[in-house]
Amino acid sequence: MTSAREMRLRIRSVGNIAQVTRALQAVSASRVRRAQQAVQATRPYATKAWEVLLHLASQPARDVAHPLLTQRTEVKRITVVVITSDRGLAGAYNANLIRYCLESFRGAAAPVTYVFVGRKGRDMMARRRIAVRADFSGLPAEPSFADVSAIGRLVVEDYLGGGTDQVFLVYTRFVNLLRQIPTTKLLLPLELDQPDTRVTAFQPASGPAPAYIYEPGEEELISHIVPRFTALQVFHAVMESRASEHAARMMAMKNATDNASDLAGALTLEYNKVRQQGITNEMLDIVGGAEALAQAS
Repeated sequence: MTSAREMRLRIRSVGNIAQVTRALQAVSASRVRRAQQAVQATRPYATKAWEVLLHLASQPARDVAHPLLTQRTEVKRITVVVITSDRGLAGAYNANLIRYCLESFRGAAAPVTYVFVGRKGRDMMARRRIAVRADFSGLPAEPSFADVSAIGRLVVEDYLGGGTDQVFLVYTRFVNLLRQIPTTKLLLPLELDQPDTRVTAFQPASGPAPAYIYEPGEEELISHIVPRFTALQVFHAVMESRASEHAARMMAMKNATDNASDLAGALTLEYNKVRQQGITNEMLDIVGGAEALAQAS
């Protein structure tokens, strides 16, 4: 039977764990809000960039066909950018995303290579002996657009150089603190006829679009906007994933704190029973000794 001293040590250990999980829960709740604010802060630029792209595409005598906007007749290679976390303690967040990614591209018509953002996803794929094209681990806790832009440059250069014919984003879309959805999104070629309403709320006006003279020219303008908008979509996906990660960690730590509290309560009750049993045994020993002395006298 466990001694009272051992049970006190277990209760103290469980209490210390509950303090740590409670602190992690508070930190994750704060970072969820900051990640969502970062996404909202990029909306004005994304809205205007998308508006300009749509307007250029609707010009009556447009002679601009950027390679990132052109659908390729045959898809020979596919690149998938998978955004996971660098740290654990987030429940099934990473495992669910990797499982969803493998199921989504298991029957792909072309060979698939992976670009990983986050150490956890890279390690899980490495254990499955799946080829990794590139790895972006160790991003700051609150990454800026400059920290993420290298990912966009990599996939754009691969696409323009013929290294891949399609690029997909696989990330976890943040809905609310209780719901995060694994999502697949076609990143390249960019589809102007299917705007991403999570990135921009812009809707083109009905009727014929007015003709403008752009300075610099349309070709130069679109050659700058399209790669930058591609990188912006990667940044949005990273921030959505960060918010989802913190939400998942917050809920996992909340569950761990609740379980620790329940366990501490159960251990305290058991400790009280053991201590009471010990006191009862001591009283019985005293009474037995007193009766023995009385009989002896």
